[in-house]
Amino acid sequence: MSRLIVISNRVSVPRDGQSGAQGGLAVAVGAALSEVGGIWFGWSGEVTDNFTGQVTLTRGQGYTTATVDLEEQDVDEYYNGYANRTLWPLFHYRIDLAEYERDFAGGYQRVNERFANTVRPLIEPGDAVWVQDYHLIPLAQELRALGCENRMGFFLHIPWPPRRLLMTLPEAEQLVETLFAYDVIGFHTDDWRSAFCDFVCHEMGAEVGADGVMACRGRQVRLITCPIGIDAAEFERVAGSPRARLAYRQMRDSAVGRDMIVGVDRLDYSKGLEERFLGYERFLKEHPEERKEVFLLQIAPPSRGAVGSYQRIRESLETLAGRINGAYADLDWVPIRYVNQGYPRDVLAGVYRAAKIALITPLRDGMNLVAKEYVAAQDPADPGVLILSRFAGAAAQMPEAVLINPYSAEDVADAIFLALKMPREERQRRWQALIEGVKNEDVFWWRRRFTEALTAAVTPSPMVSG
Repeated sequence: MSRLIVISNRVSVPRDGQSGAQGGLAVAVGAALSEVGGIWFGWSGEVTDNFTGQVTLTRGQGYTTATVDLEEQDVDEYYNGYANRTLWPLFHYRIDLAEYERDFAGGYQRVNERFANTVRPLIEPGDAVWVQDYHLIPLAQELRALGCENRMGFFLHIPWPPRRLLMTLPEAEQLVETLFAYDVIGFHTDDWRSAFCDFVCHEMGAEVGADGVMACRGRQVRLITCPIGIDAAEFERVAGSPRARLAYRQMRDSAVGRDMIVGVDRLDYSKGLEERFLGYERFLKEHPEERKEVFLLQIAPPSRGAVGSYQRIRESLETLAGRINGAYADLDWVPIRYVNQGYPRDVLAGVYRAAKIALITPLRDGMNLVAKEYVAAQDPADPGVLILSRFAGAAAQMPEAVLINPYSAEDVADAIFLALKMPREERQRRWQALIEGVKNEDVFWWRRRFTEALTAAVTPSPMVSG
C-alpha cells in the first residue's frame, strides 16, 4: 500500500497549521491519516453555480486534503435529500421520518458519479481507497466503471437497519449490490454486521464463509467488525491544556458545589435528547432532596437545519427544557442549562472533566465517541460516571458503564441516582476498565485493523451486473 486515499462526504481542511476537524468522525479520520499520510477527498462544504470538478489541494498535518464544490441542487438532493431525509432516518430505525423521492435518489447517484470522476485522477496504482459512510455507498462501483482496480474498502459509521426496515427503501437491493464493488466492508459492531448479512443472505442469495468473506453474484467481499476509537493519548493531553483547565475551573465555579451532569450531542432525533430530558425530570420528581444538588448541562449544536425533522426536534427540546425549568427551578438554581452551540475540543475536555456524570442516551447510534472522550478526560483519582444507552455502538465495548434503556424514564432516573451515590472505589474500578479499552482500541488500532484487512483482501474481480 503506497498511500491511503480516504473519501468522505465532507473534508475538514487544516488551516494555519491546525486541524480543521471538529466532529468525531472528522477527528478520527484526520488522526488516522496523520499517522500514515495520503489524501483526504470530499466536498468542501461550498456551493458553486456550475459543477466543474476543480479540486483544491491543501497540505497540512501530514496529509493532503482535496476538496470539490457542489451545486445547490446537488446539496438539496444528495445531502439534505437522500443522505439525510432517506438513509439517515431509515438506518436509525425511523421509517416514519424517511422520505422516498426519486429526485433524491437521482441526486445521490449523480454526486457519487461526480465524486468518482473527480477523485479518479488522484488515485495511483498501489493506493488503498477507503470510503467513509452512507453518503457514498455506490462510489466504488463508479470507480470500478472508470477502470480503478485498486483495493477499496467501505466503512459504515451508522447502524445497519434490520432487513424488514431496509426493504421499505424502493431501491434497497440495487443499493446494497453496489457495496460488492468493495473488497472490505467494516461495521462498528457485530449486530450491525449481522443485520447486513441477514439482508444479503435472505434477499440476494449471498453466502458467508467462516472467514467472514461473503460471496454474492460473482463478487466476494470481506466483512469485519472494527469499532472506531479516539486518539486517547491526544485527548488526555488536550484535557490538561490551559484552555481545558480554564473551562474546568469555570464549570466548577459556576456549579457552586453542585454536581454536574453533561450531555454533548448534535441536535438530532437519534440522540434521545427528549428521552434524556424526561428521564432527568423523572429523577427530579422522585428525588426532591437532590434537586438543588445537581444540574444538567446539555450542549446541542444545531445540525442539518434545512431538514424539517431537525427543526422540529429543536422546537420540542426548547419547549421541554422550558417546561422542566419552569416546574422545578428556584431563585438560585436552574435544573437544565440548555446550550445550542458547539465548543472546541479543549473546552469540551475541561467540561467533561468537571462533570460528575456523562448522560449519553441515543436511541440508536453507530458508535458515539463522546462516551470515549468523556472517559479519556477524567481525573483518575476522582473519575466521573458514564451512563450510556445500550443502543449506542459504544456499549458493546464499554460494559463497565452504567448501561440503560433510554426509552425508560425510570431507568434513566435510577441510573442518575446510582451514579450520584456511587462510591469512589467503584467509580475508579469502572473507569480503569473503561480507559484501558479506550486506549487499547483507539483510532490508530481502528485504522490498522481496517487497512490490514484491506491489504490482505483478494485481488478485485470484475463487476458482474445482476
